[in-house]
Amino acid sequence: MIEITSGTLEERIIKLLQKTYPITVEDIKKELHISKDIALRTLKKFQMKGIVKLEPLPDKTYVRLMRHDFSFIGKKRQRKFIKHRSGAKKKEPNEYDGTMFY
Repeated sequence: MIEITSGTLEERIIKLLQKTYPITVEDIKKELHISKDIALRTLKKFQMKGIVKLEPLPDKTYVRLMRHDFSFIGKKRQRKFIKHRSGAKKKEPNEYDGTMFY
């Protein structure tokens, strides 16, 4: 069982590889909005661990997921606090139909 920390780039890459096949390094770069160098560095680290296999072709490099036994650990934390507004309380109209006094 390979443990991957939740909320990291590694988790995002693994989940993308589980969802999409075949996929290239260029596709990963575009989907995750990261540079090609960062994507290749992470994928080469995975290749050394035996998680993925990089298959270079003259114009593209395909990525194949070799293992499927992942455990995502840690809590997903919200990065920015979101303030929820309840809105202004609406006043109910006065139900009095009598004469008005000034």
